[in-house]
Order: sequence, then C-alpha cells, then structure tokens
Amino acid sequence: MCEDAVHPAREGLNRRGLFVTGAAAALTLNSVSFASGAERRGPARTPGSKETRTVRGTLPVGSPDFVYLPVEVPDGVAELRVAYTYQKPPVPAGTQGNALDIGVFDERGTELGGKGFRGWSGGARTEFFIRADDATPGYIPGRIRAGTWNIALGPYTVAPDGLPYEVTITLTYGAPGRTPRPVHPPERAKGRGRAWYRGDCHLHSVYSDGRRTLAEIAALARAAGLDFINSSEHNTHSAHAHWAEHAGDDLLIMLGEEVTTRNGHVLSLGADPGTFIDWRYRARDNRFGRYARKIRDAGGLVVPAHPHATCVGCNWKFGFGEADVVEVWNGAYTPDDEVSLADWDSMLVTSVRGGRPWIPAMGNSDAHRDPDRVGGPQTVVLADDLTREAIQEGLRRGHSYIAESSSVELTFSAAGGRGRHVGIGERLAVDRDTPVTVRLDVKGAPGRTVRIVTDQGVLHTSAALPESGTGTVEWRTTASYAAYVRAEVRHAPTTPGLPGPLCAFTNPIFLGR
Repeated sequence: MCEDAVHPAREGLNRRGLFVTGAAAALTLNSVSFASGAERRGPARTPGSKETRTVRGTLPVGSPDFVYLPVEVPDGVAELRVAYTYQKPPVPAGTQGNALDIGVFDERGTELGGKGFRGWSGGARTEFFIRADDATPGYIPGRIRAGTWNIALGPYTVAPDGLPYEVTITLTYGAPGRTPRPVHPPERAKGRGRAWYRGDCHLHSVYSDGRRTLAEIAALARAAGLDFINSSEHNTHSAHAHWAEHAGDDLLIMLGEEVTTRNGHVLSLGADPGTFIDWRYRARDNRFGRYARKIRDAGGLVVPAHPHATCVGCNWKFGFGEADVVEVWNGAYTPDDEVSLADWDSMLVTSVRGGRPWIPAMGNSDAHRDPDRVGGPQTVVLADDLTREAIQEGLRRGHSYIAESSSVELTFSAAGGRGRHVGIGERLAVDRDTPVTVRLDVKGAPGRTVRIVTDQGVLHTSAALPESGTGTVEWRTTASYAAYVRAEVRHAPTTPGLPGPLCAFTNPIFLGR
C-alpha cells in the first residue's frame, strides 16, 4: 500500500479555483494524483494491490454549496473506495454546527445535468465504494474508467471556526467484474379496475438516509393497506434497480427521487427507470424549470415536498408554477403542515378567482426509520386501474383525498340541478343560484369532527362523529356562495382556540359554470 497526504490547511484553503457551473458557485481543490504505471515507483500494480491518498483541509464559513476534489484515476482500477471524516466542535446555542455531505462524479465530469453522476449519500455514510459489479447503496455500479473523477463535498452548514475535514481515497487494482443489467419493477399491478387506491409516495431506505431495507418498506406498505408506493431517495436513483423483487400483483412500485436542493425538496414521482434529476442549484439560479421539465419528459410528476418544513434547506422557495401536485401533509401532522394546508387553500382561492389551473394536494409519510409509520398519511386516489399512468392521472386531476391510515374512508360529493352529481376534483356545472347539496360520508373516524371549507373559509363544523367512527355530514350552498368546497376531518383540539390535527381531508369540488 502506498500512502500520501496533502495538507491544504497549512497554507490556508488549497484550491484550484472558484467557478460557476450555470448554477450555484462551486470550489475545485487541487487534484489528487495516482501516478501512472510508467511513472510510479515501487512494486508493480498486481491484481488486488491498493494505493491510498489522504487529503485534509478546512472549509471556511461562506464556502460554496459544492466543493470538488479531483482524483486522477489511472487504468486498471477495479474498485474506488472513499472514506471521510470531519470535526463537529460544540457551537453556541442558536448557531449552526458542521454538516458535510458527500458524493462522486466519474470521468464524464461534474456539469449540471448529472452525466457523470455516480452516487450520493449526503451525510448518511462515512464511506462508500464503487465496482463494476457492485456499489454502496446510493451509488451506481459500473467500471472505474481512467480519467479525472471528482469527490463532491457539500458543506451543508459550517460552524464559525470552519469545517476541518479529511478524505481518504483507496484504489484497488485488478480486472473489472461484470455490471449487472438492471431489472425494474413493472408499471402495472393487479388492480380492481376503476377504484380507490391507497399510496405513499415519499419514502426513504438504506439507499439514502433511511434505516430500512427495501424489503422492510415493502412489507410495511402492505401491512398499512397500501396499493402503491414511490421510491424517493435523496439525490440518487440507485435504488431503482433493486425494487423489482419487492413488487407484486398487490403492490405497484413507482420510481422517482427526492430532489434535495438548498432551497427546498421536490419529489420526482413515477419517472422512467434510471431517471436522475440534478439538485445542484438554488432558486436564484433560475434553473428549476429546466429540471421540472426533465421530470415530466421522463413521465414523472413534479411534487414540491413539505413546503413549509423548518429544517435547514427544506423550505420551498421555487414557487409553484411548475408543480403538478403539492405535498401538503408530511408525516406526523405538525404546525408546518397546518401552514402548508393554509397556503395551499390560499392558492385554491387565487386559482378560482383568476381562472387559472389549480394544484391538487397529497400527503405522504416521508418515513425514514422506526417509529416513522409507512402510510401515515396516505393519499387515496380514484384511478382507472393500478398502473403508473392511471395513478398519476388521478393525482394530477385531484381525484384524491388524504387519510392518516387505511382505516379512514371518505366519500365526498356534490349534487344539484337536474340530478347532476360529481365527486372529488370535479366541477358541478350549475347556475349561480342553483341549490347544491354537499355530502361527506366518513368511516373509521370515531369522535372526529368534520369541517366544510370554501373559498370564504370554514363555513360548517359538525358535531363529533359517534364512537362507531361512521357518519354523514350534509351542507347546502350555491355556486354564488362557494366557488369550491372541500372537507376536513379533524381530531379534537390539543391547543385551545386552534383546530385539532387532521385525520383526513379532500381535494376540492368546484361549483359553477
């Protein structure tokens, strides 16, 4: 084994230059060289032999979003292995400490679009490897071709005294193995024809920062009464090739990504297998539209996730002009979900008053590990069949409601004017003063209350439902009084003067011509 060490910290930050890639600024450090066979001194590179280089440095406050460490990879490498550490000194209360993400791009480069992308683990792992025949979850197997690879460091947050780091790169020489041909889950499961199907489209496994295996997630999805799920790992599509064995006639598995930028997260929902969506830009870079179109071009839906979440970089700042659906309810119902619901309702008001298209809502668990509950909440979609295309169409049209579990069932409708009758996400075409009856049938919600919400706000609140959890609420209105109606089922309040947490809610029904 040959070891070398570079110490950028001794001379300040050792860097080759600051550049702009058409998006966020990035810093490139001095390259790490593994000398070619003709130049290298010492024993010949026999199969199984290894070489190691270690790089140390400190990233200052104000570092760019991405720092690239070029690695000159020679011919004959069978495996690339990278390990890293960084210091986490204590910081004063209210001050961000150090957090450093990591990933890698191969010899095809680091340009936006991800042509050279070979994997990302964020801050979930301290090391990874790539070979032709295998790779650490989050990374893409394939040959280690000669050329300039780039270790991508992402200083998520930097403490006032800087972020000292150490990166160790180990090359193992030998003949490459054979890269397995990816097998992807089918786009159809055995459905029930036109029916209501339950799904959870925001889940994390060991292929990003989750702690559950794919098998565990599939088992939990079935136990939660789900018909479909969506793979949504942070900034990597590496799980796509591993889901097929967990699909079945009873479970449709769609493929996607949680595109985790520094200005918010967005789900790529049900994209073509192997679709990678780059995340290395901010709202100020005016690049999101390009990648939203890439999601749609790959057959996926664009779904901003937890838009008012309070974690660093989680709050959605790209606007909703590109959204097909918005994730209003994320995991256990918390105050930021209440803000997201109110914000979404305000967008509905703007849409109906301005005659513009509306954006449907959905809910997902964002489950990572125990005790996160897969299917809590879940989106219940009216679809023609249990296929990728049919589920996406139901979501896109807003023919859906959100429930905290599979025990909750809703039927929401509006009727009026010559026997006209419509359901969730549809329009009841009636004159302004035609009487309209809105009806909500509820199952599985003992002691909950129902609220009828319109563009004027909450206009009806029911008495608590009986202990059986089953009940019907009717409300009468006209299109002149309510441009849309939607229903909420809520738990009892936990804070006086504030509504209780959601148990379920529907997308709207629109009234008028």
